Amino acid sequence: MSYLVLARKYRPKTFTEMVGQEHVVQALTNALTSQRLHHAYLFTGTRGVGKTTVSRILAKSLNCLGADGQGGITASPCGVCEACTAIDAGRFVDYTELDAASNRGVDEVQQLLEQAVYKPVQGRFKVFMIDEVHMLTNTAFNAMLKTLEEPPEYLKFVLATTDPQKVPVTVLSRCLQFNLRPMAPETVRAHLETILSAENIEREPAALRLLAKNAHGSMRDGLSLTDQAIAFGDGVLREAQVRQMLGAVDDRYILDLIGCLARGEGSAVIATVRSLQDAGLNAASTLEQMTDVLHRMMVSQIDSEASSADLADEDTTIASLATQMSADEIQLLYSICLHGKADLGLASDEYAALTMVLLRLLAFKPKKSADGSAAEPSKKSESSARPQPIRLAAVPFEAQSTTVTVPVRVQAEPMADSKTEIPTPPKVPTPAVPVLEITALGDVWFEATQAMIGNESIGALVRELALQSQLISKESDAWILQVDNSLLANPAHAEKLQTALQTLVPNAQLQVQSGGVVDTPAKRLAKAANELQAAAEALIMNDETVQQLMREFDAKIVPNSIKPIKINPLNTTEKEEHV
Repeated sequence: MSYLVLARKYRPKTFTEMVGQEHVVQALTNALTSQRLHHAYLFTGTRGVGKTTVSRILAKSLNCLGADGQGGITASPCGVCEACTAIDAGRFVDYTELDAASNRGVDEVQQLLEQAVYKPVQGRFKVFMIDEVHMLTNTAFNAMLKTLEEPPEYLKFVLATTDPQKVPVTVLSRCLQFNLRPMAPETVRAHLETILSAENIEREPAALRLLAKNAHGSMRDGLSLTDQAIAFGDGVLREAQVRQMLGAVDDRYILDLIGCLARGEGSAVIATVRSLQDAGLNAASTLEQMTDVLHRMMVSQIDSEASSADLADEDTTIASLATQMSADEIQLLYSICLHGKADLGLASDEYAALTMVLLRLLAFKPKKSADGSAAEPSKKSESSARPQPIRLAAVPFEAQSTTVTVPVRVQAEPMADSKTEIPTPPKVPTPAVPVLEITALGDVWFEATQAMIGNESIGALVRELALQSQLISKESDAWILQVDNSLLANPAHAEKLQTALQTLVPNAQLQVQSGGVVDTPAKRLAKAANELQAAAEALIMNDETVQQLMREFDAKIVPNSIKPIKINPLNTTEKEEHV
């Protein structure tokens, strides 16, 4: 006699036998009872939560004939009529299951839809169940859209998928969607208890908790692990054997690690990790189990009534550990363990990474005072550790008959003790501005350069030639420029500059030669910028508000933070240029 695995042997046959999906069961039961039936259903959820099961039960509910052969649509299929037994056996001709993972093309879908034109042979409804529907190609989806939207009255679609994000919205809009949730470990454990009782399997409660936890919300995974554990334990479920099979870390390691961290014993943590390595236990599983114990410790601190229920079957060490660590330490260690799992894969040695993750708590653990409580940080260390606010001050001032706004950042230093007397900062003199020799010919060439740049008749290197040149001679229409950069004294550049100059002076003849310069448009612009910057810095440093901030908060002006809004000296009509 062939053995039938637990997941198939105990597959629910009715809605009342389903566990963990009450919200779906209630909706479908009410719809069947009132016969408000939709033509297409979409069941989503992770593996092993009941998508195929609920589809088969729905098909039986639609086609059940009753034990006496006179029944109708019902939320409680009889399970004994020809339709129910045939669907359970997988031989009901009007119920078709299509695996879209292996039949994802348009040809397979068209073959299925060709059956839609024929009425049911045995039952009231034809039911097309397409599993893993997200695997269908776009062409296959398009081929079924029209039939999915307006099927014959005797046809029902049931779609199932583990990835609804990949299902086109045109399909989603034509279906009633039900999301089957992952099952809680306690729900899985209780169902395993029921099944093992029916199978007369000897088991330990701790073993069932391990299996339920490692099912990760999937009832099928839980039953498959149970089958494996029964074989591993020769018909008996023992905690030690199940833990060995799963590669789970023994609780004593977890409790030892947390105890060492609570006492700040770094060397003991390293020794325990070495023991884990010698035993070949998984580092990621260690962190995962630590988060579970830390959660119970936090619950024990917050809610004593809830914690007593949670720790009923656990060693009282967990409750003891909860009294040895403060709430912030538990939260910090929980966060470190949770995020530390990602670090394990980045290291060549996962046990070295595990050691570093665990010792991270000791690096950030607050120091204890003499009475064992967390020491309060001093005002000095507290103020130095906390980032100081940055205050922005905008101060207007007059410079060269132009109103300019100066943005400046003032950074506050830690406030000194109230008993310390802070002297008033002295007035800061205006910084010196480099002296520039101004010539009459320089005024002429500055105005000419301003005009050429303004009408955009020069650009690139020709503009640089104009800005860095000094007019040393102007007799009638003969203009002689001198530039100290020999690369700019290029005949081609001089010719272009002469063409631009002739837009202002039609008969001008320009000659460019190399030599030293003292009065160029570029030097005048630099002088104007220096004066503006100097005036801005002087104004800010001597401002009463800034002086008060520096006096009361020991604030300092961040270097190079005073930036006046630049003016454009080459355009006399523009009083202010925003930067």
